[in-house]
Amino acid sequence: MKNKILFKKLDKDCILPKYAHKEDAGMDIFSLEQKLIKPFSWEQIRTGFSMELPHGYESQVRSKSGLALKNGLFVLNSPGTVDENYRGEVCVMLMNLSKEEYLVEKNQKIAQMVINKVEHFECVEAKNLSSTSRGEGGFGSTGLNKKN
Repeated sequence: MKNKILFKKLDKDCILPKYAHKEDAGMDIFSLEQKLIKPFSWEQIRTGFSMELPHGYESQVRSKSGLALKNGLFVLNSPGTVDENYRGEVCVMLMNLSKEEYLVEKNQKIAQMVINKVEHFECVEAKNLSSTSRGEGGFGSTGLNKKN
C-alpha cells in the first residue's frame, strides 16, 4: 500500500506537485506567480498549494539542477524542510547567484520536493563521547589531495 499526500489548491491556477518520471525521487514544484529575481538576491515564490503529509514523514524542497547550472538559481535554505504538521502554503525561496536578472514565469518548474521518513531520537546529555580516528577534525581536516 502506498502512502498518500493530501494536497489542497489555494488558488485555481495552482499546478500541484508531480513526478516527471515514475522513477524520479523528487516531484516538480511549480510557480504560481511571475517574479523577477535580481542578481545576488532572493525572492519568496508562491506555489498555491498546502499539503498534509503522512505521520512520520517530512518534505524536503530542493533546487532544480538545470536552474542551478544554467541560471545560478537555487533554493536558499536547501533543502527546505516542510514538517508533517505544517498546513500553510508551501513557498520556495529562490536565490539568484548569477550576474543577470532572472524572471520566474508563472507555472514554471522552480524546485523539487522529496518525501523522507523521519526518525525521532531521545536526546541524552553525555560527559564524554567515544573516540574515533577522525576525532574533532572539522572543516578541511581530510585535505583535498586524492591520496588522503
